[in-house]
Amino acid sequence: MFSELIERIRRNHALEHATLRLLESRRPSLRAGGRATAHGFYLYGDLPDGVTVQAAAEEAIQRLQAGQRELAIHPRCGTNVVATGALSGALALLSIALSGRNTPWYVQLPNAMLSAMIGALLAVPVGTWMQAHLTTSANTTGARVRRVHSKSVGQMTAHFVETEHPPARQ
Repeated sequence: MFSELIERIRRNHALEHATLRLLESRRPSLRAGGRATAHGFYLYGDLPDGVTVQAAAEEAIQRLQAGQRELAIHPRCGTNVVATGALSGALALLSIALSGRNTPWYVQLPNAMLSAMIGALLAVPVGTWMQAHLTTSANTTGARVRRVHSKSVGQMTAHFVETEHPPARQ
């Protein structure tokens, strides 16, 4: 039961990314973000109308099913932020710990900063790997968009793309 819930969130996360990438390909200046749930995904920002979002989500499902798995990976995903913070922080702390207790702060600080920068560089491929293997699933077999709920809040539009997935096989 819990694993099925996680798998639905991962699939919706992939659909969120693929939908955003399709919308961004049509309007490169698009400023938007999203968040996946077990029942669909939210899109927030300077977005087109719900009909356009629904069409993009349906196309995203078709393209993921056709094997375009790269659409499930998004460069501005929060997974990348987590990978960057975790690696940078861990490497900075490791450099401080390895420098020894008696090392002056003015030696530890540049070493920690360099280690953090190395962590940020390593986070790019690590974040991509995490998205591909942990936080998204491009397996959209049987998925469909049920409906899109839209709401405008000032200059921002919010859409909830409600999805349906077949139950996971036991």
